[in-house]
Amino acid sequence: MQDDKAAQNRQADELPVASWKELERLFDAMPDVVFFVKDAQARYVCVNQALLRRLGAVDRCAVIGRTAREVFGQPWGVRYSEQDEQVLRTGWPIQGQLELHRYPKGQEGWCLTYKFPLRDSAGRIVGLYGFSRDLPHPDPAEPVYSALADALAYLRAHPEAPIRISDWAQQAGLRRERFERLLKALFGLTPRQLLVQVRIERAVRMLQETDWPIAQIAFACGYGDQSAFTRQFRRVVGLSPRRFRQVWGS
Repeated sequence: MQDDKAAQNRQADELPVASWKELERLFDAMPDVVFFVKDAQARYVCVNQALLRRLGAVDRCAVIGRTAREVFGQPWGVRYSEQDEQVLRTGWPIQGQLELHRYPKGQEGWCLTYKFPLRDSAGRIVGLYGFSRDLPHPDPAEPVYSALADALAYLRAHPEAPIRISDWAQQAGLRRERFERLLKALFGLTPRQLLVQVRIERAVRMLQETDWPIAQIAFACGYGDQSAFTRQFRRVVGLSPRRFRQVWGS
């Protein structure tokens, strides 16, 4: 038991964060942002006051060393833990995921969630960090947020599908002008920029994780031809798809 505890402590020490207290103080000043750092087993090692308030916890001792599954319970904790495990397993971040969260006194509300892997000097994943930012006037009954979440989930699941912005807005039950305003307000991106982001993120994963020909990857990411895909990939990433794969594999 003592050996297990010592191993856990060593693992926490490996997390590349200079000062827990400084980070906690920084994010304690942001009441609408939940901030956390977790170890390789997805256990909390750093949390801010906003997270403690969501849980009704008196102090950090009630949270540190436990997983989201343990502190949030069903159904929230299961979903949060699945996200953690995905980041720790794949090394890929979760960025700008629109989702319902648990708020004080059992209320629910909408937020944008971001989670990123923490790596040591050798590149090994030793934990993760992230935050969730509340949206204005969080209201689970607000149909706009729910419709946007469904539209974004469809895009991430089917980036290869031919998507026209007007049809995408209609899928969310919104006029195109309002759809564009909402995405710009939430993500700082136009619908077309968000579409490019999702497609290029998928292309990066496929270049790293598969040996598919680049033309096949282009098609799987929604591009009609390889040259158009290569131009956009180079514009966003700074390298051609072929060169990116070479650099990643070196």
